[in-house]
Amino acid sequence: MLKTMVEVEQRYLIYNNMLESCYNTQGLTEAGCDEAGRGCLAGSVYAAAVILPPGYENEELNDSKQLSARRRYALRERIQHDALAWAVGVVTAEEIDQINILNASFLAMHRALDQLRVRPEFIIVDGNRFTPYGEVPHETIVKGDGKYLSIAAASVLAKTYRDDYMHRLHKAYPYYGWDTNAGYPTKAHFKGIYAHGLTPFHRRSYAGLDSPLVPLPECEATEKPEVADVLPLWGVNQA
Repeated sequence: MLKTMVEVEQRYLIYNNMLESCYNTQGLTEAGCDEAGRGCLAGSVYAAAVILPPGYENEELNDSKQLSARRRYALRERIQHDALAWAVGVVTAEEIDQINILNASFLAMHRALDQLRVRPEFIIVDGNRFTPYGEVPHETIVKGDGKYLSIAAASVLAKTYRDDYMHRLHKAYPYYGWDTNAGYPTKAHFKGIYAHGLTPFHRRSYAGLDSPLVPLPECEATEKPEVADVLPLWGVNQA
């Protein structure tokens, strides 16, 4: 009896924390967008766009930052199987330095949307700002990755594909801990910068890297980096 009550309580908590399947109430084909890597010192910024089936449910799906790496990768397979369409867009560190990270995040989302094989009629975006995508109406939603399934799905795809990319970079530049910090400003990352200098994948426009007190050398790769982003990354479910 006790076990049954515990199971009921767990199901109740899951049900009440399930994310909404869509934002618009007009039955429009809706795409959710999110990015990964905005606050990093190195590497490209990734974004994903996902269109899920109407009435879609997934009690395990949530903001990627709340999930373990193992769970994120398992969910990536499920998302790609279940989605009506999904795609990933990338903007490089060099482009980020040219247009700034905010515009680069929007551009990555636009590139993801460009690749969708099902055209969205409405877009929801995690955050409070977005550059309009053509004439398609959109809504920005603060902490949307914890409220709507399509944004949560996009956060999982963006995060996992970017992690794959940073693991590839780590093999060529093993001094910065990119296999664990993904390019974010950690103590290990800064230690690597001061000891070995900057790589071609560091964002030179970021504070502390644009005009350091002591000029930083250029770091040479230990092997040829496998950095070609496998694009286009997209899928469509025609079943």
